[in-house]
Amino acid sequence: MPNLDLAPLWLTLQLATVTVIVLLIVGTPLAWWLAFTSSRIRTAVEAIVAIPIVLPPTVLGFYLLIVLGPHGFIGGPWKELSGSALSFTFTGLVIASTLYSLPFVVQPLHGAFESLGKTHLEAAWALGASKLDAFFTVAVPMTLRGFLTAIVLGFAHTLGEFGVVLMVGGNIPGQTKVLSIAIYDHVEVLEYSQAHTLSAGLLTFSFLVLLTVYTINRRLPIRVS
Repeated sequence: MPNLDLAPLWLTLQLATVTVIVLLIVGTPLAWWLAFTSSRIRTAVEAIVAIPIVLPPTVLGFYLLIVLGPHGFIGGPWKELSGSALSFTFTGLVIASTLYSLPFVVQPLHGAFESLGKTHLEAAWALGASKLDAFFTVAVPMTLRGFLTAIVLGFAHTLGEFGVVLMVGGNIPGQTKVLSIAIYDHVEVLEYSQAHTLSAGLLTFSFLVLLTVYTINRRLPIRVS
């Protein structure tokens, strides 16, 4: 087995974990709003959320690089406050990954919440439960499949990012050099053995994760409306 630098692997796992946590915090209320709102801007918001699915990653990465750069409207104020730019940092990668993987978390949750409907929630409210309490004690248990799918898709999608992370984070060992960048580097210098090892490991991991989620989903009880 070829000698491998495992730093990109650990950095990738950290990035995927942090990104999924941020996505759940941001995506859950957004998906809830999309599922139950009657606002006229709902369709526009749905389209904005879904843009990363069809937009080339390098295009999204390019605009994020401008926005998060030292002269961007986000990166500029951040640099004045912190003394460092957001671009080419792990924090910048988290922001970029969150936006890039947003639809892969929001859409499964949106579908799960829509399927849930309001009947069970209204029953909980009628029994005196607050909206927050009803969400955690009724909605979350009844939409576990949606949450599990969202977590797995968000995590797996972040693991495989290339264009966005390269544009926003570059290729800084120990800071922004994630697994997909490391594979590309090995291929560039014709180190196919190392590239194959990393790629095969990522492929196997992705398959096992998806196999696990499908197995768990089949065993979870089906909600009866």
